[in-house]
Amino acid sequence: MKAMIFAAGLGTRLKPLTDCLPKALIPIAGKPLLEHVISKLKSSGFDEIIVNIHHFPDLIIDFLKANNNFGIRIEVSDERDLLLDTGGGIRKAAAFFNDGKPFLVHNVDILSNLDINALYHQHLRTNSLATLVVSKRDTFRYLLFNDDLQLKGWINEKTGETKPVGFKKPELYNKLAFSGIQVLSPTVFEFMSEFDEKFPIMDFYLSSMKNQIISGFVPSDYKMLDVGKLDVLDEAEKFVVQGTII
Repeated sequence: MKAMIFAAGLGTRLKPLTDCLPKALIPIAGKPLLEHVISKLKSSGFDEIIVNIHHFPDLIIDFLKANNNFGIRIEVSDERDLLLDTGGGIRKAAAFFNDGKPFLVHNVDILSNLDINALYHQHLRTNSLATLVVSKRDTFRYLLFNDDLQLKGWINEKTGETKPVGFKKPELYNKLAFSGIQVLSPTVFEFMSEFDEKFPIMDFYLSSMKNQIISGFVPSDYKMLDVGKLDVLDEAEKFVVQGTII
């Protein structure tokens, strides 16, 4: 099975650590975030992974080489000339996903106890263009799903902004937060041609949901941690040491 790890971000919320290190190589319990995610994917049966790079790209390349790509096929998608955002990053890696099978995309800064195989097989059972891991947690940006867990909109509760513009009665929908993990069908690439070189994948989903099914996946007993801020690092250490990410 194939997967992509988003590791190109600047990690601005983790400064000053990311002034000399990419976010992907921030150590948690003695291992870089990237290694934690690779290990989880590998244990779930993913043996072909592409990692996008931009910030201190050579450090990530050297890390993978030093570890012999952890015994699996790992390639890099080089975005050092232009950071392409999530949608553009996926599209740039399209040639890697040439087997006609759904593939996983995982943010490098997400630690969780997600059963990835359950997510993947749920996607296979549906006719969805994409299946997004979502959960009920406090944030201010929510995806809005109907009772069949099909994506219908988005809201920023701080600003009141909605997508699509003029979205009616968001309170009638299920408000769920995206967890940075998703499975995509390879047909996504057929619908991306109208987008600019750089674009967010969520904007793509919100424009595609009129004609395609974008599904939510709510794991049971879900625990996850977004390791995106300095004040989360101690919690992340406990998260790993206690075996929560298994």
